[in-house]
Amino acid sequence: GNDSCEYLLSSGRFLGEKVWQPHSCMMHKYKYNEAKNCLVDKHIAFIGDSRIRQLFYSFVKIINPQFKEEGNKHENIPFEDKIASVKVDFLWHPEVNGSMKQCIKVWAEDSVAKPHVIVAGAATWSIKIHNGSNEALSQYKMNITSIAPLLEKLAKTSDVYWVLQDPVYEDLLSENRKMITNEKIDAYNEAAVSVLNSSTRNSKSHVKMFSVSKLIAQETIMESLDGLHLPESSRETSAMILMNVYCNKILKPVDGSCCQPRPPLTLMQKLAACFFTLSIVGYLIFYIIYRNAHRKNKPCTDLESGEEKKNIINTPVSPLEILLQSLCKLGLIMAYFYMCDRANLFMKENKFYTHSTFFIPIIYILVLGVFYNENTKETKVLNREQTDEWKGWMQLVILIYHISGASTFLPVYMHVRVLVAAYLFQTGYGHFSYFWVKGDFGIHRVCQVLFRLNFLVVVLCIVMDRPYQFYYFVPLVTVWFMVIYVTLALWPQIIQKKANGSCFWHFGLLLKLAFLLLCICFLAYSQGAFEKIFSLWPLSKCFELKGNVYEWWFRWRLDRYVVFHGMLFAFTYLTLQKRQILSEGKGEPLFSNKISNVLLFISVVSFLTYSIWASSCKNKAECNELHPSVSVVQILAFILIRNIPGYARSVYSSFFAWFGKISLELFTCQYHIWLAADTRGILVLIPGNPMLNIIVSTFIFVCVAHEISQITNDLAQIIIPKDNSSLLKRLACIAAFFCGLLILSSIQDKSRY
Repeated sequence: GNDSCEYLLSSGRFLGEKVWQPHSCMMHKYKYNEAKNCLVDKHIAFIGDSRIRQLFYSFVKIINPQFKEEGNKHENIPFEDKIASVKVDFLWHPEVNGSMKQCIKVWAEDSVAKPHVIVAGAATWSIKIHNGSNEALSQYKMNITSIAPLLEKLAKTSDVYWVLQDPVYEDLLSENRKMITNEKIDAYNEAAVSVLNSSTRNSKSHVKMFSVSKLIAQETIMESLDGLHLPESSRETSAMILMNVYCNKILKPVDGSCCQPRPPLTLMQKLAACFFTLSIVGYLIFYIIYRNAHRKNKPCTDLESGEEKKNIINTPVSPLEILLQSLCKLGLIMAYFYMCDRANLFMKENKFYTHSTFFIPIIYILVLGVFYNENTKETKVLNREQTDEWKGWMQLVILIYHISGASTFLPVYMHVRVLVAAYLFQTGYGHFSYFWVKGDFGIHRVCQVLFRLNFLVVVLCIVMDRPYQFYYFVPLVTVWFMVIYVTLALWPQIIQKKANGSCFWHFGLLLKLAFLLLCICFLAYSQGAFEKIFSLWPLSKCFELKGNVYEWWFRWRLDRYVVFHGMLFAFTYLTLQKRQILSEGKGEPLFSNKISNVLLFISVVSFLTYSIWASSCKNKAECNELHPSVSVVQILAFILIRNIPGYARSVYSSFFAWFGKISLELFTCQYHIWLAADTRGILVLIPGNPMLNIIVSTFIFVCVAHEISQITNDLAQIIIPKDNSSLLKRLACIAAFFCGLLILSSIQDKSRY
């Protein structure tokens, strides 16, 4: 449903200590600058007793964390931030009586000076002063009945919240408060709800019930100092809920899905919907015509033998059918993406990290990976099965890292940074090896790689209305692929076949790599030059995020050397292999026994040393600064440990390798159909059962990623033909398509502003 505000105000649960999870949506934690930005030129009024005063203090502390709780408690307390032009007042009216009514009446009849938000509530003083008598309850009901029309009138132009009374911890109450029992509080709450909800006969009341604080108090009131007032953490949660109710629809934070309306469809999204609808209709028409045309090929009965004859000639599948079928499936998948993360159809929840939610699934997949093992087809270092296995287990660890919210735990964060670096290391190793050995610098190879890397992301940018840089890993591997290609393709083109005749060519290649390293160092330490390059149009359209390219610079700089390390490793390995220095036979150690044992010992020590260093990190910024230079240590250590023993090279995990073949699709799809709110939360398909939900959503997510991988491969064969003349025509069409996207993007940007 669309009204997640009602859930935010009325229901939820604690994920852990002090972490509140509203039912069905995600709550953003507002910082003071965000709060000021939202509440500029706004007036918020809190009216009620000491509990409302507590809520007032917590709300003001979101705007100004230095604000102190001081002054006479039983009088009005003003707060004003003149710079942001924010005004928050607490008005002391501990009973629902004529005094409170007069205050509300002034607001209701004043056409100018109404507060934008009114938070009211009171009851415990009435119970205390009148010793919990039934007459006081009847009077309370009469008084709230008299102010209900005024509140309803105010609610038409302002946001009005009536705070229901929180339970008390009766054992801690002082003697003069013993008459305030939970039974009495429930009776007063029932009276308030019955009156305010029935204040309008023909429609729903505009006065919103703030009942969620009762649920929060039920879990935390035991920590109260006096049994009546809530602990500070609970008040902060209630204040943050109020901030989310009002500000989410204004600031639209990504991780604050509560109270946010569904974003309107953009022009490109509408065009994409039309395109996929036409593709589905086109495929259905094609399928019906194709089926009718081939009815004659059905098996017929041989009159003599009584057996069926089958037409054994298989009709080849036409490219048009493959194209329409792929677009049809892709359209249905994109509809699912949109429903999961844009349409407010499914629930979303905040992440909450515990060690068990990260390490137990890691152990589980490790056991599965070891259980499913097979012999490799070849026993070379980093053979295809092994690299697929490596990508697979890394991708599974990264997925668990994302869904568990483990980025808050620095040792896990640092180790996952190495996994991302290892992906880029493989990019350098794999593409360098291909160009060095094959010498194929043709445009077909380049287009195939670029298409396979970017197809899904380009479609998601259109369907999900997200910038290209949002899916940061794909731009990263795309740019590095082009860097590798340009480095090796530029004159002089040095490949293995040419270099075998003379060491001079090896030296020439090393000079090329040295120049590449020099360029990397220059851009890494010259942020201005980097930003100028990528701020040029149309590159800026690809690499800007939130109006600048800082995020792209940060991502690129974080792993700036590792692709170079991958290229250098590939060059060293292939040179040693060509000179037959390595022993890559089945079951044979990579080097002589003595050298293998020494290298294996050094690798294990290096691997553990890096892990100890990463686990002892205290400051993320400092560790990120060292990461680009030292991440290669653990990567090389892992490669040597995995490849020096002959028996280790001879086997691989088919379980991990299967996931490795679709690792890019898994990494990209997780943004919207496994996680939610652009990776900030978790998608909830089945509410109330987290375990079943994760099983179902994971199954669908993996199936979709596998299907998209198949679709990408099929379309790559059609859209990127091997014939150069046909390919150039397709490239002209693709260029025209991207020009159209740029024009539509400019139109959308203007309409937004």
